[in-house]
Amino acid sequence: MVVSARPAPVQLRSIPKPSDWPLRVAFLGFPLWWALGIGAFIWPLFALPMALSLIHRRTLRAPRGFWLWILFLLWVGGSATQLTDVTRTIPWTYRAGTYLAATVLFLYIYNAPLGVLPDRRILSIMAIFWGYVSVGGLLGVLAPHLEFRSLAEVLLPRGITANEFVSALVHPSTAQMSTFLGYEVPRPKAPFEYTNDWGAVFALTTPLAFAAWPLLARRSTKTLMALLLAASVLPVVLSLNRGLWLSLGLGLLYVLGRSIVNLRGRPGVGMALGFLLVVILSVFTPLRTVIESRLETPHSNPRREALYEEAIRGIWTSPILGFGAPRPSETNPNLPSVGTQGQLWLVLYSQGLPGLFFYAGWHLSSYLRTLRRRRWVPFWCNVVVFIAMIQLPFYGHLAAQLQVIMVAMALGLRPQAEAPDRSGLQEDRG
Repeated sequence: MVVSARPAPVQLRSIPKPSDWPLRVAFLGFPLWWALGIGAFIWPLFALPMALSLIHRRTLRAPRGFWLWILFLLWVGGSATQLTDVTRTIPWTYRAGTYLAATVLFLYIYNAPLGVLPDRRILSIMAIFWGYVSVGGLLGVLAPHLEFRSLAEVLLPRGITANEFVSALVHPSTAQMSTFLGYEVPRPKAPFEYTNDWGAVFALTTPLAFAAWPLLARRSTKTLMALLLAASVLPVVLSLNRGLWLSLGLGLLYVLGRSIVNLRGRPGVGMALGFLLVVILSVFTPLRTVIESRLETPHSNPRREALYEEAIRGIWTSPILGFGAPRPSETNPNLPSVGTQGQLWLVLYSQGLPGLFFYAGWHLSSYLRTLRRRRWVPFWCNVVVFIAMIQLPFYGHLAAQLQVIMVAMALGLRPQAEAPDRSGLQEDRG
């Protein structure tokens, strides 16, 4: 007699739960990734476990306006049809991967339950990351000639590392030496590839460090942060980054204005003291000479203006999808590629007018929605988005910059309660 048995139920693998470890490994391990020569490439890698966690969620929420970012991603994909050679496919792939990684990071934080991934934990991670950036700036000033071969540089073929762009990505060094003021000035860049990257990230992470300040339990940690903030004035000035000075300065004034109008001066008191310290150190120390010399020396202005004009003229050749990626200048082969020198120009030239509309529209939507929230964390996240929008014309936001911006957007927009379970992507209207 044959006895039929019901098949045993299949044991499903446990669903990956939200955790802070991908954030910790990516951001807190960043000095290691930089030293290994892979700092510019880690974001898609650490987005994979976060993406796996999102895939297994029954409910995936997104804030109002997120459709603008989704359309931007689709436009990035469509712009690949405008690539004319394989060499330009490589940078397109790098940028597309960075955009996707930032998307996953945003959704991961936005959808994580507050009890599992609280604001305090995320802000602590970002405050430490800000500390890394500050220490890297000081290292660039104190040891400006420090450089070494990374593991990535050793393993990659010499024909690839000979490329100037690739070499900058995989060869760690602490500073770029500049002489356009008439004397040698170390412009800090560690732990990034360029001084402008350092300046952009420093300005974007500073508000998050302020947001974390009252959430820190140890007085010693607060004292260390205060000392580091004061010491950071030196690399900020010596970076000669007018974009950093402008975006961070306007950010300070923005905080003071909003504090007076809406928050009864709570964040503004600390910022006012910080602003006063910056003024004292910048006016009554030898740093004043550096600032005055930099403001009197245009240096990169003609080059930037020529690239901006060429980008505007060129985009009318392909206004809908753009060119997929920057192209060499046709008017001056010695200039950087057209479509660089600022995220606005990169998106405009690479993804056309609609791509720029979607990209800038997502930033504006996030800014306006965080502006309406009066709590402590969304306030500082709104400041980050404000600074990011100021930086658009003159700073690139790939790769670490965009990750920081998306962390701030997710923190500022995340709902305070779990939404009801339902399948599909749910738009949060809070």
